[in-house]
Amino acid sequence: MIALIRIPFVGVYFILINLFLILVCLCRPFHRNNVSLAGKIYSTISRFMGVKLVFRMPASIDQNGPYVFIGNHQNTFDIFSVCGAARPGTVTIGKKSLKWIPIFGWVYWLSGNILIDRQNISKAHGTLEAAAKKIRQRRLSVWMFPEGTRSNGRGLLPFKTGAFRLAQLTKEPVVMICASSLHNKVNWNRWDNGTVIVEMQQPVELDDSRSTKEWAKYFHQQMDSKIKQLDAEVAEIDNAG
Repeated sequence: MIALIRIPFVGVYFILINLFLILVCLCRPFHRNNVSLAGKIYSTISRFMGVKLVFRMPASIDQNGPYVFIGNHQNTFDIFSVCGAARPGTVTIGKKSLKWIPIFGWVYWLSGNILIDRQNISKAHGTLEAAAKKIRQRRLSVWMFPEGTRSNGRGLLPFKTGAFRLAQLTKEPVVMICASSLHNKVNWNRWDNGTVIVEMQQPVELDDSRSTKEWAKYFHQQMDSKIKQLDAEVAEIDNAG
């Protein structure tokens, strides 16, 4: 019964948010802080989904940079949770097809995100070079989901190497953004859907001690371990509540 009220409300609220963001992006297209603003506004939807978000990040993150941010990609609800951690001066790399999604896709494009054609390998490599150029020239951070797709309850999927090649190209550190599990957490008929912790880790410089593939495996192990820690902490918090 609750879902009959909540889902239409969230749908209307989501449309209004995007209309507002389109206006902002039209006034300042491709601005360096558009993505951060959008992430913060989208994350407000979580409270109407019954999810309490807890963000944690080192104080030094906003004082330095740029970085190559990497996060776990769980499901569609990521836009209402983990994206709230996007820092000023950050853009993401996403599928070129996103641009054609009405309203949301236009916001995604006008926000200044980098669009990649996954069907064209040579263009994909060119996009990586374009991202590296943005980091160097505009001092922008780039956020990537190294799994390449949503895991949808399958656990942390193997990492692709793009994010780590980008970090090596630019010689900028990698920062993990780890979110506790969202799979099957949102029940539209339940007022309280518990807690999601989004925790940003300390920057890690990629030296020559590992190859690109070895760095990908290293960060996969680190992120998988951290997510399990966060899940255990969330279980304690939610059970205590």
